[in-house]
Amino acid sequence: MATTVKELKATARPKSGKGAARAERRAGRVPGVIYGDNQPPLTISIADRELRQRILAGRFLTTLVDIDLEGKKHRVIPRDYHLDPVKDFPIHVDFMRLGEGATIRISVPLHVVKAESSPGVKRGGTVNIVAHAIELECGVESIPQYIEADVGSLEIGHSLHLSDVKLPAGVKALTREDATLVTIVPPSGYAEEQKAAAAAAAGGAAPVAGAAAPAAGAAAPTAGAAPAAAAKAPAGGDKKK
Repeated sequence: MATTVKELKATARPKSGKGAARAERRAGRVPGVIYGDNQPPLTISIADRELRQRILAGRFLTTLVDIDLEGKKHRVIPRDYHLDPVKDFPIHVDFMRLGEGATIRISVPLHVVKAESSPGVKRGGTVNIVAHAIELECGVESIPQYIEADVGSLEIGHSLHLSDVKLPAGVKALTREDATLVTIVPPSGYAEEQKAAAAAAAGGAAPVAGAAAPAAGAAAPTAGAAPAAAAKAPAGGDKKK
């Protein structure tokens, strides 16, 4: 599940500033910068079409990239990019240079799995993703593409917490362990149905308990048979006379 390394070609951008950046965009290129690893920053530009495809492909900010800059490769990871607020195309991108054995902090997306087998979902519940990503600390060579959240055993009203998720080796979560990631939300009217079912159960129990009273009372005539036996005594007494 480790992140694969992609390649991206770049051109050195000798000038910085807004005017030079606008000139790059007019030429169909996106201005950017490579920084970090205790080295001076490098101003670069990348073909707009290629960069846009990488962004639209997904997981752009969690993918390692080897930038080929005039024959020299720089191992980096995208840290940020800016889109035009109107036309939604990239206008700037930042890359962080990665040294060998470096450790970084990164936000990795959460993928919910086995929702179809959840007993809560089968009863009409809905999967509610509380956290769409998890903040992690890990080595640059072991960045997970995503973290799986298995909700296959969740009932309605139950939640999956970070402590319930198994992280890959060498990966440390920066979020507290009791953080809620996913919950199973009850369907509409579920609370009313539960109340109605509880009321019906309580109402059905009363007649059963009350039905015991007549049964107990039925024993009274049996106990009252004694006077009837006593009434025979006079008749027997007359015979003796």
